[in-house]
Amino acid sequence: MAQQRVRAEREWFGAIAALEVLLQQNQQAKSEDSPQAKGLILAGPLPVLGQPELLANYATWSFTADPLATLMGLPFQLPPALGEPSSCETNPTLSLLPGDPLAAEQFCFALTDQFSLAMVLGEDVEGNPQFSFSFDPSIVERVWQTLRLRVVLMNAYQVGRLDRLFQQFPPIAPDYRLVTQFSHQLLAHLPDIEDSKESHLREEQIEIALQRTRRRTKSAHCTSPALLSSPQNLDVELLQAIAHEVRTPLTTIRTLTRSLLKRRDLLPDVVKRLEMIDRECSEQIDRFGLIFRAVELETSATKLESTSLTPTSLAEVLQQSIPRWQKQASQRNLTLEVILPQQMPPVVSDPTMLDQALTSLIDRSARSLPSGSCIQVEVTLAGDQLKLQLQSQMSPTEHHEAKTRGHYKPLLKSLGQVLMFQPETGSLSLNLAVTKNLFQALGGKLIVRQRPEQGEVFTLFLPLEPGSIHPGTLHHI
Repeated sequence: MAQQRVRAEREWFGAIAALEVLLQQNQQAKSEDSPQAKGLILAGPLPVLGQPELLANYATWSFTADPLATLMGLPFQLPPALGEPSSCETNPTLSLLPGDPLAAEQFCFALTDQFSLAMVLGEDVEGNPQFSFSFDPSIVERVWQTLRLRVVLMNAYQVGRLDRLFQQFPPIAPDYRLVTQFSHQLLAHLPDIEDSKESHLREEQIEIALQRTRRRTKSAHCTSPALLSSPQNLDVELLQAIAHEVRTPLTTIRTLTRSLLKRRDLLPDVVKRLEMIDRECSEQIDRFGLIFRAVELETSATKLESTSLTPTSLAEVLQQSIPRWQKQASQRNLTLEVILPQQMPPVVSDPTMLDQALTSLIDRSARSLPSGSCIQVEVTLAGDQLKLQLQSQMSPTEHHEAKTRGHYKPLLKSLGQVLMFQPETGSLSLNLAVTKNLFQALGGKLIVRQRPEQGEVFTLFLPLEPGSIHPGTLHHI
C-alpha cells in the first residue's frame, strides 16, 4: 500500500509538471498581448499551478472543503506577477461540502483550445492509491458536469463566469503527438523517491489538507478516483452530503423558531415573520428529504420493495397540501385551480411521500411557468385507479408569444444524473426519470406529455384500495 501511494503521488506530481509544459507551449503559440484567458484550470483541494506567467494567462480556480487550506501556501505556489491587473481569475476558491467525496481527492481539470485534460489522484475500487488521467473529450465533459454541479450548489454566483470559459474552450480531441508528449514529460518529471526537503514539505502540506477533509468526511469512502467514476454514484454521494449539511441546520432553525412562537409577548408582525421562517424551513427540509429518499430508491437493491405502501386517504393528503400549493402559486403570481370529486376512495400508497412528491410536481410547474399562468389539478376515476392530472395554462399574452416561437421552452435544465436546475432562481428538483421511479415506488404510474405551446402535462394513476367506494360527481375548489 505504501509503495502504491508513493508511486501514485510521483505520477501526480510528474503530471502537474507535464501539464505546465503543455500550458507554456500553448501560451507561446498565442499572442502575448492578448488580455483574454488562454484556458481554464480547475483544481482541488489546492491550486496546482506555480509559475507566475501561467497564473497571469490562465483562469485558475480551486475547490476546497476547508477554507484554511488555501492559506497554507505551498513552496511551488507563487503569487501572480505585479503590474497591470490580469483579466484572468487567479486562484479564487470554490466551496465543497465537507462530506463531498471530491473533498478527499487531488484533481486537476484543464481546458485550452489545443487540448482538454482531467487527472485525479484518488483510490481504486479496492481502496488502493491510484493516479488517473484522460484526454478523452467525453470523459472531460463528464468531469465538467460533475464539477459544475458543485459550483451550482455551493457557488452559484460563479456559474456564469465558468460557463463562459467552458463555452470558449469546449472539450476537444487532442493531436496524438500532444498526448505522447504529455506522457514523455510525465515520466521525465517523476520526482526521485529520495526527494529534496522542499518537496517533502510540499507533499506534507498537501497531506495535511487532505487529512483534514478526510476527518470531516468520516465514513464517506471514495472509490475509483471519484471524479472519473460513475457520475450517478458521485451524484448520490454528493446528495447524501447535502441532505445532512442542509437539513441539519434547517431543522435547528425551525426548532428555535417554533420555541419563539410559543411566547405570548410577540408582536403580530414578528409572529408573521417567524411563521414564514418556519414554513420555508419545513418546505426545504421536505424538499431535500424527498431528494434523499428518491436517491435511496434509485440505489436500493430492492427498489420498489423498499417503500411501505398502505391504504392512503388522498382526500386528506390534498386537504393538507392545497393551501400550501396555493401559496406557492400566488408567490409567483400564478393561479391554482383544483377539481376534485365529492368523494374520493382511498388509494394504496405512502401518504407522507405522496404529499411530498405531489408538492414537488406543483413546485416544478410553478417555477417553470411565466407570471400570470394557471396550474390546474384535476382528480377523476379511471377504472380501478384514481387519475390525477396536473397541467398548466398560460396567460393569453404568454400563449401568443409561445405560439409565435413555435414551442415552449421550460426554464429547468438537467444537472447531473438526478437533479434539474433552474438558473434564474437556483432551485433544484428531481429530474423526470427519477420522479417517475419515485411515483412507481409509491404504487403509481406517472406519464409526462410535452405540449409545444403550453409545457408539461403530468398524469398520475394511483391504484384504489380493494373494495373502496367509487367517487361521485365533481365540484370545484
